[in-house]
Amino acid sequence: MRFRSVLLTILLGLVASDVPAADFDGSKPLLCATMEAHSCDPGLTCKRSLPADIGAPRFLSVNFEKKVITGPARTTPMLTVNKEPNQVVIEGMEMGYGWTLALDSGDGSMTLMIVNSEDAIVLFGNCTAL
Repeated sequence: MRFRSVLLTILLGLVASDVPAADFDGSKPLLCATMEAHSCDPGLTCKRSLPADIGAPRFLSVNFEKKVITGPARTTPMLTVNKEPNQVVIEGMEMGYGWTLALDSGDGSMTLMIVNSEDAIVLFGNCTAL
């Protein structure tokens, strides 16, 4: 009986992880959850925290058709979208900060860096197709 429950758990995990790569190639809208944040200042070690602890949004909507990324407080335009074999890289500017979102086109994991000349924030998370 125990063997069957372990086997079922493994099989369900394989099914859940079988996400089509086309979901993350820039052709579908996405909902991204930020999971981990690092805030960095020159000359200091970056501080790790939760996104909400530094005022970063927990969720972002990525709309490739409208070329915008929307958070709970504002919408920002995508200035460039570069589709590469293994990732989609999106860049923009807002409120004196430049940002780059790198989306893994295989599994939907993402890294978002928000920078200006004084500091940087790096967010890590995962996206799902809507």
